[in-house]
Amino acid sequence: MSPEEPNSQSQVQGNRAAVLAEQKGLANLAARCLAGDAQAWEQLARTQHRKIYGICYRFTGSQSDAEDLTQEAFLKMYRNLASFDPAKGGFTTWLTTLTRNLLVDNYRRSRLERASDSLDESYDGEEDGATKADRLADGGKSQEQHVAGLELRAQIQEALQQVSPDLREAVILRDLEDLDYKEIADILQVPQGTVKSRISRGRSELARLLKRIEGQVM
Repeated sequence: MSPEEPNSQSQVQGNRAAVLAEQKGLANLAARCLAGDAQAWEQLARTQHRKIYGICYRFTGSQSDAEDLTQEAFLKMYRNLASFDPAKGGFTTWLTTLTRNLLVDNYRRSRLERASDSLDESYDGEEDGATKADRLADGGKSQEQHVAGLELRAQIQEALQQVSPDLREAVILRDLEDLDYKEIADILQVPQGTVKSRISRGRSELARLLKRIEGQVM
C-alpha cells in the first residue's frame, strides 16, 4: 500500500462526514421552518439560492428565465416542505429533484421555443449565479486569463443549449453540481447505468459542439 492511500481514504471519509453534517443541518432547518421559525426559512433560502439559481441558469441559459424559475422553485419548496423526509434522502437531493421537475414542466410548456438572452446579457449578475462555471473556465490569475475564461464560459453556455435536454441535465448535475451517480439517478428517476450513459454521451456531444464553436470563432 502506497503512503498516499491512507491519506486519500481519510480525505474521502472527511468529505463524507462533511456532507452528512451539512445534510443534517439542512434537515434541522427544514424542521424548524415547518414549526413556524421564520429565521430558519430565511437561512434555508439564503443558503440554497445560489444552488437553485445555478441549476436554473445552466438549464435555460437565460438570466431572466433563471431568476423567474428560481422564485418558482422557492415557492414550490415552501409549499412542499412537509413532503421532505430525511429518512428517504438528503435535503439537497430532495430540493434538486423538486427544481428539476419544475424545469422539466417549464420546458415542456414552452415546447423548446423560449428565447434565451444574448451571451453578453447572460453574464449580468453571474457572481450571484452559476459559480460552478469557474471550475470549467476561469482561473482568475490574470486579466488575460479572465477574458479567456469569459470567452470559454460563453462557448460552454452556447454549447449546453444545443445539447439535448436529457443529456444536458445529466451533465449539469454531474459536472456542474457535483452530484454522485446515485443522487442523479434518484433525481432523474432512471437507473444509474442510464445516468452514466447520458453523462458520457452528453460530454461527447458537448465536446463536439465546443470544438465546432471554437473553429467558428477562429
